[in-house]
This record gives sequence, C-alpha cells and structure tokens, in this order.
Amino acid sequence: MKTILVILTLMLSMVVQSDSNEDIYTYSLNLINGENISLEEFKGDVLLIVNTASECGFTRQYEGLQNIYEEYSEKGFKVLGFPANNFGGQEPGTDEEIAQFCEMNFGVTFPLFSRISVRGDDQHPLFDLLTNLENPDFTGDISWNFEKFLIDRNGNLKRRFKTNVSPESEEVREAILSTL
Repeated sequence: MKTILVILTLMLSMVVQSDSNEDIYTYSLNLINGENISLEEFKGDVLLIVNTASECGFTRQYEGLQNIYEEYSEKGFKVLGFPANNFGGQEPGTDEEIAQFCEMNFGVTFPLFSRISVRGDDQHPLFDLLTNLENPDFTGDISWNFEKFLIDRNGNLKRRFKTNVSPESEEVREAILSTL
C-alpha cells in the first residue's frame, strides 16, 4: 500500500511539474487564414496579446493596435489579435469576414488568429494560462473584448490592461517601451 502511495505521489508531482512548465510558447493555433503556427515563432519578441471583436463599442481599438504595431515592430514588438465571440455575440463572422473587416476598416497587418473562446467552458488553454498568471495588475477571467496582455521576450506576463485602456495610452506605451 505504501508503495502505491509513493508511486501516486510521484505521478502527481510529475503532472504538477509539467503544468508549471507550461508557457505561451506551448501552443500552436491557426492564423485567420487557416495556417497553423506555433507561438514559439514569436519567442524573443515582445507581444501584446488581445482578444478582439468586430461589433463592439471598443472595435476602434483595432486602429490603435495597428498604430503601435507599426510604431514598435522594428524593435521586436508584435500585436497578436484573437477574435472571440464571448461577449454579446460581438464577433459573429467567419474568419474570412473578420479578416476582411479588419483589413478594410483598420488596415490591420498584425497577426490575427482564427476565432477562439477566451472565457467559459470552452476557453482556449492559452487564455486559461494568461488569465491565471501572476502579474502586477490583476488575474481572473476576461471581462470584455479588447483586454490586453503584455508579454516579455521570454514569455513572461509583464502587464495586463482592461478593455477601457487604449492601446495608444501612455500607460501601455510606457509598459511596451520598458519591456522592449
């Protein structure tokens, strides 16, 4: 009996250790064009990961996201957009419709991913990880579209910003610059 307990304890320890080694680079997701990409490809870049929506009162933030992407991209900064339909059905379109909307209305050139869930029972594991990582701001469920997660070059969550914080605000710009 004691041997079984020791084995079970060791197995549980291995499971816990493997979970604690999980980071954002663990995941492969589909870009909005259907191409599968590993987030490992962004290792070494500073990232602003954002859950987005095309029919939200904050949709104009696409413009600000595109502006900061253009401003800091040569320094190793990327915006990663993740369309999600979790809040009020504000992202009802297909991937093709979302991509077309973003390009036509905001000139989006930063990487957009295929629509995923960022909250609830079907939450993508990437967003489960992001919402539970310790950071100086807050943890827990995403409360609305356009929440922002600032990731350093090593995959660490440095800051998290609520929906109402503009991507072009001094707060976000200073955080990006200090992380670059």
